[in-house]
Amino acid sequence: MRDQPASPMLPGQITDLLVRWSRGDKGAADALFPIVYEELRRVARGQRRRLRAGDTLNTTAVVHEAYLKLVDAPHVSVRDRQHFLALAARAMRQILVDHARRRRASKRGGEAYHTGLDRGEIGVESRTLDVLAFDEALNKLGALEPRLVQLVELRFFAGLSVDETAEALELAPRTVDRDWRRARAFLHHELRPAGDR
Repeated sequence: MRDQPASPMLPGQITDLLVRWSRGDKGAADALFPIVYEELRRVARGQRRRLRAGDTLNTTAVVHEAYLKLVDAPHVSVRDRQHFLALAARAMRQILVDHARRRRASKRGGEAYHTGLDRGEIGVESRTLDVLAFDEALNKLGALEPRLVQLVELRFFAGLSVDETAEALELAPRTVDRDWRRARAFLHHELRPAGDR
């Protein structure tokens, strides 16, 4: 997959491959992934950097595991590039969290992965946070407001801009800005030490 050069494609051609893949055309998925491979690597690098996933699970491994997870899914419905990146980011997040859980279990509760979240991303400055605690906070947020978790996945994990996120969620950019502030405030509150709440 990595050895194949990405050929320039128009957004409509990528969307066509995504739609064909959504309809069960595995050949479309095979044609799509070499084209978006570098973008998936960018997303994976960002997640590994933010979540400090450790050196045992490298960017290439995260991308390949996400590819297998998406391709092997019984039914994938993808509307466009942003939606695809959101699905890929969610798959990568699950892979990194599962990896952290396995590592923690093998260490009998020992080594915890940490994430550095700066003010521009979630709203916690100069702190490191356990990846599993971050995942738990996202799950709590999802139980209250699932759309906010989608927004975090698009902005924080997939690295989409406000406008791209607005397009993917079919919202106004102003709404994305407001919801992003709410999501960051919730996560900031959940990730503070228990004595500070």
